[in-house]
Amino acid sequence: MSAPKPQQGRLAHAPVVLRGGRWWLDGGAGSVPASDPAFTAVLDDFALSMAAADQAVANLLNRQDEAPCVDPGGRR
Repeated sequence: MSAPKPQQGRLAHAPVVLRGGRWWLDGGAGSVPASDPAFTAVLDDFALSMAAADQAVANLLNRQDEAPCVDPGGRR
């Protein structure tokens, strides 16, 4: 089993983009590749954590939608 990989695209609320398996620092003057292995490892970890958090929220919302609207006591 291989380790999970971050998804392509912009990291939420950050000036970095993952394109072609490589992180890019994205600014008003253009983009430059991020080349520091320690920095890109942190970006990978953060992107994976954000994806896991997004999935957890989606799962909670799905469970909430499946729950009955009224509890047995007649309260919501």
